[in-house]
Amino acid sequence: MQTADNSFPASAALLFSIVMTQTVTEIVSTEAAADIAHISEVMGRMRLLIGRRVISRTLVDNLAPSLEISHLDALRAMNRIDGEVTVGAIADVMRLDPSRGSRLVAELVAQGLLRRDASQADGRRSIVVRTELGDQLMAEVDATKRRLLASMLDGWSEEELSTFAVLFDKFVSKFEETYPNEKTHSTAATRSLTTA
Repeated sequence: MQTADNSFPASAALLFSIVMTQTVTEIVSTEAAADIAHISEVMGRMRLLIGRRVISRTLVDNLAPSLEISHLDALRAMNRIDGEVTVGAIADVMRLDPSRGSRLVAELVAQGLLRRDASQADGRRSIVVRTELGDQLMAEVDATKRRLLASMLDGWSEEELSTFAVLFDKFVSKFEETYPNEKTHSTAATRSLTTA
């Protein structure tokens, strides 16, 4: 990810520097290097699926054909904001420019999924709140997403599921720590992805 001045964030530059000066086997054992190579290959396959937004497209097609995937992303981003939800906070969590965040929110307001309210902390500031219809949609989205994931994890033992859940969260959390939202230089505005 590049910053506004087209430079790479310090964390990315540091990681790139380390990777460029060391081979994988200098960082970890040969056996671990083979595992890392395998994880890298699997991540490539997963990236293709994520790039196609398979789960989100299924959700939009079946539950909300009038919406775009980015609308669901904005509704989901609201769950990861501590405190009052503003258009700017949604844009930050989604790593969008404020004008794009504002357009998404306006479209969701027009669809009746969000409404604007005055902030309780500062009446001059506008906050965004999900409507009852928005809450119902997200409940359906969550239930459908969990059913889709359950079908993909069918046949896994409880131990495998538990281990995967912990390790996947640890893996994603390390990425978030290494590549924080450079606009805010902090991940304090986001919560754990366990609700994502």
